[in-house]
Amino acid sequence: MTNPILSAWEGPFALPPFGQIRDEDFAPAFDAALAEARANIAAIATNPEAPDFANTIAAMEGAEAALDRVSGLFYNLAGADSTPARQALQRDLAPKLSDFSSEVLMNPALYARVEAVWAARDGLPAEEARVLELYRQMFQRAGAGLEGAAAKRMAEVKQRLAVLGTEFTQNLLADESEWFMDLAEDDLAGLPEFVIEAARAAGAERDRPGPVVTLSRSIIVPFLQFSPRRDLRETAWRAWAARGANGGATDNRAIAAETLALRDERAKLLGYGSFAEFKLEPEMAKTPARVRELLMRVWEPARAKAEADGAVLAAMMHEDGINGDLEPWDWRYYSEKRRVAEHDFDEAALKPYLSLEAMLGAMFDTATRLFGLEFREIAGPFYHPDVRGWEVTRKGRHIAVFLGDYFARASKRSGAWCSAMRSQKKLGGEVRPIVVNVCNFAKGDPALLSYDDARTLFHEFGHALHQMLSDVTYQFISGTSVARDFVELPSQLYEHWLEVPEVLEKHARHYKTGEAMPKALLEKLLAAATYDQGFATVEFLGSALVDLAFHEGAAPADPMAKQAEVLAEIGMPAAIGMRHATPHFAHVFAGDGYSSGYYSYMWSEVMDADAFAAFEEAGDPFDPVTAQRLEEFILSAGGSRPPEELYTAFRGRMPGVEPLLKGRGLLEPV
Repeated sequence: MTNPILSAWEGPFALPPFGQIRDEDFAPAFDAALAEARANIAAIATNPEAPDFANTIAAMEGAEAALDRVSGLFYNLAGADSTPARQALQRDLAPKLSDFSSEVLMNPALYARVEAVWAARDGLPAEEARVLELYRQMFQRAGAGLEGAAAKRMAEVKQRLAVLGTEFTQNLLADESEWFMDLAEDDLAGLPEFVIEAARAAGAERDRPGPVVTLSRSIIVPFLQFSPRRDLRETAWRAWAARGANGGATDNRAIAAETLALRDERAKLLGYGSFAEFKLEPEMAKTPARVRELLMRVWEPARAKAEADGAVLAAMMHEDGINGDLEPWDWRYYSEKRRVAEHDFDEAALKPYLSLEAMLGAMFDTATRLFGLEFREIAGPFYHPDVRGWEVTRKGRHIAVFLGDYFARASKRSGAWCSAMRSQKKLGGEVRPIVVNVCNFAKGDPALLSYDDARTLFHEFGHALHQMLSDVTYQFISGTSVARDFVELPSQLYEHWLEVPEVLEKHARHYKTGEAMPKALLEKLLAAATYDQGFATVEFLGSALVDLAFHEGAAPADPMAKQAEVLAEIGMPAAIGMRHATPHFAHVFAGDGYSSGYYSYMWSEVMDADAFAAFEEAGDPFDPVTAQRLEEFILSAGGSRPPEELYTAFRGRMPGVEPLLKGRGLLEPV
């Protein structure tokens, strides 16, 4: 039988034939795609013609087309809808794909051709010059200049890191999917109906007789917010905090230690003083010192605010007759009570106005008003029954296919992310992208979102816009292929439109009555926008500072001891846990994408606060001139220019940290 993964995808919009694909199709598809890619790379490396951009760089752009297609499909499915067969194949593929990458990037003949094209680069068009620069940088940073034992060791290190990243991810998924806490009917007292419905749905998915709390953020966070049962909150919080650190086969602590040691060795092989120096060199921040400077600039006011808030919450707890210290499982519960008391704002009263359907309408309408995009829902089948799809057009022209996979399930890893099953490019003919947003919202009838969920929805769609509006020739610089501390700018910027009153006035409607959110509730929501930002900022910064410390110097033999040391040094409040503790810090250990780079959310926030101010200065959050500049210089440009140039082209200058502090409510009153 013909393998449907390798056959031409001839359905609508050239989508993968999801209904025909079986797990057993993937291994032979990867084998065939790898063989084709190896043959193509060998032909480029041994080409007798003098190296030029077309026969070397552009040729490499197309050499792995089949592998890109198979990988784009498989890894989207493996993260969002894992099966034992897919997990086994991931483990098998990790060393194979790492070996192939080393074969390519440490191929002396291929690297010599890249260097020859670099030496003769004068006169190249701007986009080609940028692509060449980035290809050369990729080869150098992969160890193309190493020889002999050093080259062999580099390949071994990268292969082992690939294996460890896969193991870390699968261990975390196992811990998250296997733990749950049954709730008796008496345990539901005090919980809003939306929490109870989500817990019942989660129980049904796990074939339990009643409701359960799981480690899905969309269930455990509201449980910690609303449950008056301190004993159950403690049990749930401890399980959440212990992911990846439960002993046995799924424990990630040894994996983290080995990963850090290998990263340090990798950096030293390339002549860097630390992995952080190596990793940050191509980013906007450039150096660990600049990252630490930003983080500490925000840390001090954030900790002061959190400590002041913590004292108020502890007093509330003591008034309830509970002695002792405020604990991490207490913070959200008393913070929610305080928010109701001080802002007359109740999260449970808000959710009926934030159905997933309403917020999708708000998300799409914002994109229509800003960029002229139109969205038409299309039929599947897609890779899971929960997935929905839309064709994205502008003035009748096909722009992209957008897939939304929004509900938590045991087969999906935690968190939220955006990826592309197919990226935009023009080389060899126009290719439009297939973009996927994945979230972990609690399923309901209808699904009701928290305000934080709605922000997540907008955030991931900001990434999607970066992919969908990409307008470059080369896939290598397409969409989100930008510096790590620049990639969060479009996503975090898009969140700001959720706070625009006219967006909520139009779309935040009661799921039963269709009535608009009462003006008083809307005003309370917006007035409480910076509520508890001391907690949120400290929670994030604790993780970012630990990540940086892990990679700044020699690798710690015991990452957990190093984590404790860092938190003690910065004075982490005892009642606030890290947003991501080491054993479940997937951003850092499931791969090296955010290693030494978790700070990038805050680096980008400096820019997104300033970027939205451009619309405010224009007097209109939908100002067409500003929106056009945003698309031209940020969303469509990909990595075609250095990020500092792109941002300056959009805004006229680089921003300072003050807009961020103001946006988080951390500036001292004047």
